[in-house]
Amino acid sequence: MSLFKEIYPKNELPYDKFMRLGAESLSDAELLAIMLRTGTKDKTPIELGRDILNLAGKKWGLLGLHHFSVKDLTQLPGIGEVKAVQLLCIAEIARRTSVMQARSALTFDCPETVAAYYMESMRHLETEQLLLVLLDVKKRILSEAVISVGTLNATLVSPREIFIRAMREEAAYIVLLHNHPSGDPDPSRQDMLVTHKIKEISNLIEIPLLDHIIIGDNRYTSFKQKGLL
Repeated sequence: MSLFKEIYPKNELPYDKFMRLGAESLSDAELLAIMLRTGTKDKTPIELGRDILNLAGKKWGLLGLHHFSVKDLTQLPGIGEVKAVQLLCIAEIARRTSVMQARSALTFDCPETVAAYYMESMRHLETEQLLLVLLDVKKRILSEAVISVGTLNATLVSPREIFIRAMREEAAYIVLLHNHPSGDPDPSRQDMLVTHKIKEISNLIEIPLLDHIIIGDNRYTSFKQKGLL
């Protein structure tokens, strides 16, 4: 607090602004300044916060913290290991809070609740991953597993592995989710072909595919909602 007072007029202090107007009044840089508490000899805490946001880029802002490691953050002057760990813990707390809120509304008959539940864990991934969710007869989660990790633009899907897992765990239903690192959740031609193949097999072995949801940048596409199943 003392360092803040040495640098800013009182009405510009992030802490005082918070006390006067609430957290929602603070810019991203001001929020980071409060968490960082101190700057460097050459930079105020707010300037240091701006450096972090610039590292993330305009597209991501605070969400860019999910893309950093401790090593990435400690490359910034003024960010030591302790501050880097604190920042990454803040990002993880935000992610877990979002997941917990979404879980309370989760129902696999409602694609928007499924997308909301998995959004924060999948939207930041830098390569495509295919998640298989196995459900019991009451459509409760039996298990979930990443069964394929692809390149930046594609994932390699094995229908055989999907149904071996489903039969081994005596699943009653399956749901597929995968992310598009581009942020655009529109299904590709390959997405369509693979989904239809899996749907055909699921019908034959009587383990229905309830949905295939593509996660983008805070957006999603549900094959069920689009009438594509």
